[in-house]
Amino acid sequence: MEFILANELSILRWVHILAMVYWLGGEWGVFQTSYHVTNPALSLDERKRHMETAYRIDILARTGIVLLLPLGLHMGKIYGFVPLLDGMGIWWMWLFFAIWLGMTWTAFLKRETDIGIKVTRTEELLRYPLVLALFVTSFMAFGGLGPIEAGEGSHWYPAKMALYAFALCIGLFLRLVMRRWTERFRILAMGPDAEQEAALAREIGQARFAAYIYWITIASVCFLGAVKPF
Repeated sequence: MEFILANELSILRWVHILAMVYWLGGEWGVFQTSYHVTNPALSLDERKRHMETAYRIDILARTGIVLLLPLGLHMGKIYGFVPLLDGMGIWWMWLFFAIWLGMTWTAFLKRETDIGIKVTRTEELLRYPLVLALFVTSFMAFGGLGPIEAGEGSHWYPAKMALYAFALCIGLFLRLVMRRWTERFRILAMGPDAEQEAALAREIGQARFAAYIYWITIASVCFLGAVKPF
């Protein structure tokens, strides 16, 4: 325990890097697998196997996404940027994100069921107020209005928070596409359906464009955290 307390910031930074790696690497894996999921030349069973692979890769990316925010806030508390988390605040913050992570894994484990789809939709709805709160908090920090205390030389922190919120917006769209995969493959299992195939092709094209923006955003988040340029 003494070792953990003495190296708290370094350990948090290490886990934060791992979460970022799984986020970026996982998204690349899903991107590549999507080519086979949406390939109508393959049999439905083979496409479903690739979809299963995509989900198994994606859960690591989703876990990384969820963990990045509490890890960043915890480090921000140590840096003195988030005084709101002093005392019991840090424990309430981790409890909230533990529940969020639990929902994420429940949605993954039950993804082929109606319950899994409902949990996924609930988890998506949770992101909307969170994204709004992150954007508002970031802009307030630039204006010196709190609750994030950032001044000259530390504006990288709210900027990183705003970019993370933007990445969540893109992630919401990509999660929607993957949820639709499950729903559309249920229909395709009943027989060929040109309308569903066309929808898959259209949505995956949009998702791939969003993925490029996603990777640039993730790289920018990494840059701000590593370089702290302003």
